[in-house]
Amino acid sequence: MPEEVVLLVENELATLIDDPLAHPEPTLDQLQRWNAQQEEAIRQQLATAQAKGTKQGHAISEEALQKRRLREEKRLAETSKVMETSNKEATLFAPEPAAALPSRNLSIASEVTKLSSIPHTIIVPAPSSSVEWYDADAVSYATVEAAKEAGIWDYPSNLQERAKCGVFRSLWEQGFFMGGGIKFGGDYLVYPGDPLRYHSHFAASIVESPMAPLRPMEIVAHGRLGTATKKAHLLCGWDDDKKETSYLSIEWAGFG
Repeated sequence: MPEEVVLLVENELATLIDDPLAHPEPTLDQLQRWNAQQEEAIRQQLATAQAKGTKQGHAISEEALQKRRLREEKRLAETSKVMETSNKEATLFAPEPAAALPSRNLSIASEVTKLSSIPHTIIVPAPSSSVEWYDADAVSYATVEAAKEAGIWDYPSNLQERAKCGVFRSLWEQGFFMGGGIKFGGDYLVYPGDPLRYHSHFAASIVESPMAPLRPMEIVAHGRLGTATKKAHLLCGWDDDKKETSYLSIEWAGFG
Protein backbone atom coordinates (compact mmCIF):
# COMPACT_ATOMS: atom_id res chain seq x y z
CA MET A 1 0.00 0.00 0.00
CA PRO A 2 1.42 3.41 -0.90
CA GLU A 3 2.63 5.35 2.14
CA GLU A 4 0.56 8.43 1.34
CA VAL A 5 -2.71 6.52 1.37
CA VAL A 6 -4.69 5.76 4.53
CA LEU A 7 -7.20 2.91 4.55
CA LEU A 8 -10.15 3.28 6.93
CA VAL A 9 -12.54 0.40 7.54
CA GLU A 10 -15.93 1.27 8.98
CA ASN A 11 -18.87 -1.14 9.03
CA GLU A 12 -17.04 -3.43 6.56
CA LEU A 13 -16.74 -0.60 4.00
CA ALA A 14 -13.20 0.47 3.10
CA THR A 15 -12.41 4.10 2.33
CA LEU A 16 -9.16 5.21 0.71
CA ILE A 17 -7.94 8.67 1.77
CA ASP A 18 -5.15 10.71 0.21
CA ASP A 19 -3.88 11.70 3.65
CA PRO A 20 -1.41 14.52 2.79
CA LEU A 21 -4.14 16.44 0.95
CA ALA A 22 -6.51 15.92 3.90
CA HIS A 23 -4.27 18.13 6.06
CA PRO A 24 -4.72 21.69 4.76
CA GLU A 25 -2.79 24.57 6.30
CA PRO A 26 -4.46 25.32 9.66
CA THR A 27 -5.63 28.82 10.45
CA LEU A 28 -4.21 30.92 13.26
CA ASP A 29 -7.38 30.45 15.34
CA GLN A 30 -7.26 26.68 14.94
CA LEU A 31 -3.64 26.53 16.08
CA GLN A 32 -4.33 28.77 19.05
CA ARG A 33 -7.23 26.56 20.14
CA TRP A 34 -5.06 23.45 19.76
CA ASN A 35 -2.28 25.00 21.85
CA ALA A 36 -4.79 26.09 24.49
CA GLN A 37 -6.16 22.55 24.73
CA GLN A 38 -2.69 21.11 25.24
CA GLU A 39 -1.84 23.68 27.91
CA GLU A 40 -5.13 23.06 29.71
CA ALA A 41 -4.53 19.30 29.68
CA ILE A 42 -1.11 19.83 31.28
CA ARG A 43 -2.57 22.11 33.95
CA GLN A 44 -5.27 19.55 34.77
CA GLN A 45 -2.69 16.78 35.10
CA LEU A 46 -0.54 18.89 37.41
CA ALA A 47 -3.54 19.96 39.48
CA THR A 48 -4.65 16.32 39.86
CA ALA A 49 -1.16 15.27 40.90
CA GLN A 50 -0.99 18.07 43.48
CA ALA A 51 -4.42 17.15 44.86
CA LYS A 52 -3.36 13.53 45.28
CA GLY A 53 -0.22 14.60 47.10
CA THR A 54 -2.25 16.81 49.47
CA LYS A 55 -4.77 14.06 50.22
CA GLN A 56 -2.00 11.62 51.03
CA GLY A 57 -0.59 14.14 53.54
CA HIS A 58 2.86 14.67 52.03
CA ALA A 59 3.97 17.68 54.03
CA ILE A 60 6.78 19.73 52.49
CA SER A 61 9.17 21.54 54.77
CA GLU A 62 10.11 25.21 54.32
CA GLU A 63 13.65 24.20 53.43
CA ALA A 64 12.40 21.87 50.68
CA LEU A 65 10.13 24.59 49.33
CA GLN A 66 13.05 27.04 49.24
CA LYS A 67 15.19 24.53 47.31
CA ARG A 68 12.36 23.96 44.88
CA ARG A 69 11.91 27.70 44.30
CA LEU A 70 15.64 28.07 43.62
CA ARG A 71 15.55 25.21 41.11
CA GLU A 72 12.51 26.72 39.40
CA GLU A 73 14.11 30.16 39.19
CA LYS A 74 17.28 28.66 37.75
CA ARG A 75 15.34 26.66 35.22
CA LEU A 76 13.29 29.69 34.23
CA ALA A 77 16.43 31.77 33.79
CA GLU A 78 17.93 29.11 31.53
CA THR A 79 14.72 28.92 29.52
CA SER A 80 14.60 32.68 29.12
CA LYS A 81 18.22 32.78 27.99
CA VAL A 82 17.65 30.12 25.34
CA MET A 83 14.56 31.90 24.02
CA GLU A 84 16.27 35.27 23.87
CA THR A 85 19.24 33.91 21.92
CA SER A 86 17.11 31.92 19.50
CA ASN A 87 15.91 33.32 16.19
CA LYS A 88 12.32 33.54 17.46
CA GLU A 89 11.29 30.35 15.68
CA ALA A 90 11.06 28.00 18.66
CA THR A 91 7.30 27.76 19.11
CA LEU A 92 5.09 24.74 18.79
CA PHE A 93 3.65 25.77 15.42
CA ALA A 94 4.80 29.41 15.20
CA PRO A 95 1.29 30.74 14.60
CA GLU A 96 1.72 34.22 16.01
CA PRO A 97 3.55 37.36 14.87
CA ALA A 98 7.22 37.51 15.77
CA ALA A 99 6.73 40.55 18.01
CA ALA A 100 4.34 38.70 20.36
CA LEU A 101 6.31 35.45 20.37
CA PRO A 102 8.98 35.92 23.09
CA SER A 103 6.73 37.43 25.75
CA ARG A 104 4.02 34.81 25.33
CA ASN A 105 6.52 31.96 25.35
CA LEU A 106 8.14 33.35 28.50
CA SER A 107 4.78 33.59 30.25
CA ILE A 108 3.86 30.02 29.32
CA ALA A 109 7.30 28.77 30.33
CA SER A 110 7.00 30.65 33.61
CA GLU A 111 3.58 29.20 34.40
CA VAL A 112 4.45 25.62 33.49
CA THR A 113 7.90 25.78 35.14
CA LYS A 114 6.31 26.65 38.48
CA LEU A 115 4.77 23.19 38.54
CA SER A 116 7.47 21.35 36.57
CA SER A 117 8.64 19.43 39.62
CA ILE A 118 5.53 17.27 39.17
CA PRO A 119 5.79 14.94 36.11
CA HIS A 120 3.15 15.23 33.42
CA THR A 121 2.38 13.57 30.09
CA ILE A 122 1.72 15.26 26.77
CA ILE A 123 -0.76 13.09 24.87
CA VAL A 124 -0.65 13.27 21.07
CA PRO A 125 -3.83 11.65 19.65
CA ALA A 126 -3.12 9.06 16.98
CA PRO A 127 -6.03 9.61 14.54
CA SER A 128 -5.62 12.37 11.99
CA SER A 129 -9.26 13.30 12.59
CA SER A 130 -8.35 14.41 16.13
CA VAL A 131 -7.08 17.75 14.82
CA GLU A 132 -9.65 20.39 13.98
CA TRP A 133 -8.30 21.25 10.52
CA TYR A 134 -8.35 17.67 9.17
CA ASP A 135 -10.71 17.45 6.17
CA ALA A 136 -10.84 14.18 4.24
CA ASP A 137 -14.20 14.61 2.49
CA ALA A 138 -12.78 15.89 -0.79
CA VAL A 139 -9.99 13.28 -1.00
CA SER A 140 -11.86 10.12 0.05
CA TYR A 141 -12.52 7.25 -2.35
CA ALA A 142 -15.03 4.48 -1.65
CA THR A 143 -13.69 2.08 -4.31
CA VAL A 144 -10.26 1.01 -5.53
CA GLU A 145 -11.31 1.97 -9.07
CA ALA A 146 -12.03 5.55 -8.00
CA ALA A 147 -8.68 5.74 -6.22
CA LYS A 148 -6.91 4.43 -9.33
CA GLU A 149 -8.59 7.07 -11.47
CA ALA A 150 -7.39 9.73 -9.02
CA GLY A 151 -3.85 8.38 -9.31
CA ILE A 152 -3.31 7.51 -5.63
CA TRP A 153 -3.58 3.71 -5.95
CA ASP A 154 -1.71 1.51 -8.42
CA TYR A 155 -1.51 -1.88 -6.69
CA PRO A 156 -1.09 -4.41 -8.26
CA SER A 157 1.05 -2.70 -10.88
CA ASN A 158 3.33 -5.51 -12.17
CA LEU A 159 3.32 -9.24 -12.81
CA GLN A 160 4.72 -10.19 -9.41
CA GLU A 161 2.06 -8.18 -7.55
CA ARG A 162 -0.74 -9.52 -9.77
CA ALA A 163 0.47 -13.09 -9.17
CA LYS A 164 0.57 -12.65 -5.38
CA CYS A 165 -2.89 -11.06 -5.35
CA GLY A 166 -4.34 -13.72 -7.64
CA VAL A 167 -2.98 -16.61 -5.57
CA PHE A 168 -4.11 -14.98 -2.32
CA ARG A 169 -7.64 -14.49 -3.67
CA SER A 170 -7.82 -18.06 -4.98
CA LEU A 171 -6.72 -19.62 -1.69
CA TRP A 172 -8.97 -17.30 0.34
CA GLU A 173 -12.00 -18.22 -1.76
CA GLN A 174 -11.26 -21.89 -1.01
CA GLY A 175 -11.48 -21.21 2.71
CA PHE A 176 -7.78 -20.98 3.58
CA PHE A 177 -6.18 -18.31 5.77
CA MET A 178 -2.83 -16.76 4.84
CA GLY A 179 0.07 -15.41 6.85
CA GLY A 180 3.59 -14.24 6.10
CA GLY A 181 5.80 -17.13 5.02
CA ILE A 182 9.27 -15.58 4.81
CA LYS A 183 10.55 -17.41 7.91
CA PHE A 184 9.55 -20.72 6.34
CA GLY A 185 11.03 -20.12 2.89
CA GLY A 186 7.83 -19.09 1.10
CA ASP A 187 5.61 -16.13 0.26
CA TYR A 188 2.68 -17.28 2.40
CA LEU A 189 1.84 -19.67 5.19
CA VAL A 190 -1.44 -21.41 4.37
CA TYR A 191 -3.74 -22.33 7.26
CA PRO A 192 -6.80 -24.61 6.99
CA GLY A 193 -8.74 -22.27 9.31
CA ASP A 194 -8.30 -19.56 11.91
CA PRO A 195 -4.52 -19.19 12.57
CA LEU A 196 -5.30 -18.88 16.30
CA ARG A 197 -6.68 -22.42 16.26
CA TYR A 198 -4.71 -24.27 13.57
CA HIS A 199 -1.12 -24.78 12.50
CA SER A 200 -0.29 -23.97 8.88
CA HIS A 201 -0.24 -26.92 6.48
CA PHE A 202 1.68 -25.32 3.61
CA ALA A 203 4.50 -22.91 2.98
CA ALA A 204 3.49 -21.42 -0.37
CA SER A 205 5.75 -19.95 -3.06
CA ILE A 206 4.47 -17.94 -6.02
CA VAL A 207 5.44 -18.94 -9.55
CA GLU A 208 4.61 -15.90 -11.68
CA SER A 209 4.10 -17.68 -15.01
CA PRO A 210 3.33 -21.19 -16.29
CA MET A 211 6.48 -20.83 -18.41
CA ALA A 212 8.72 -19.71 -15.55
CA PRO A 213 11.80 -21.99 -15.24
CA LEU A 214 12.05 -24.15 -12.12
CA ARG A 215 15.37 -25.91 -11.55
CA PRO A 216 15.50 -29.43 -10.07
CA MET A 217 17.61 -28.13 -7.19
CA GLU A 218 14.83 -25.70 -6.29
CA ILE A 219 12.33 -28.56 -6.13
CA VAL A 220 14.69 -30.51 -3.86
CA ALA A 221 15.27 -27.44 -1.66
CA HIS A 222 11.55 -26.78 -1.33
CA GLY A 223 10.88 -30.40 -0.40
CA ARG A 224 13.65 -30.57 2.18
CA LEU A 225 12.70 -27.21 3.67
CA GLY A 226 9.04 -28.21 3.92
CA THR A 227 9.99 -31.40 5.74
CA ALA A 228 12.32 -29.55 8.13
CA THR A 229 9.53 -27.14 9.07
CA LYS A 230 6.90 -29.93 9.23
CA LYS A 231 4.92 -28.52 6.32
CA ALA A 232 4.31 -29.39 2.70
CA HIS A 233 5.68 -26.83 0.25
CA LEU A 234 3.03 -25.49 -2.11
CA LEU A 235 4.05 -24.15 -5.52
CA CYS A 236 1.35 -21.74 -6.70
CA GLY A 237 1.42 -21.05 -10.42
CA TRP A 238 -0.23 -17.94 -11.86
CA ASP A 239 -1.42 -17.57 -15.46
CA ASP A 240 -1.68 -13.83 -16.05
CA ASP A 241 -3.48 -14.27 -19.38
CA LYS A 242 -6.21 -16.54 -18.07
CA LYS A 243 -6.18 -15.12 -14.53
CA GLU A 244 -6.05 -18.66 -13.18
CA THR A 245 -3.99 -20.45 -10.55
CA SER A 246 -2.59 -23.97 -10.37
CA TYR A 247 -1.02 -25.79 -7.44
CA LEU A 248 1.65 -28.41 -6.89
CA SER A 249 2.62 -29.62 -3.41
CA ILE A 250 6.07 -31.03 -2.64
CA GLU A 251 6.88 -33.40 0.21
CA TRP A 252 10.23 -35.06 0.85
CA ALA A 253 9.83 -38.86 0.88
CA GLY A 254 12.40 -41.09 2.62
CA PHE A 255 13.40 -44.40 1.12
CA GLY A 256 14.85 -47.51 2.74
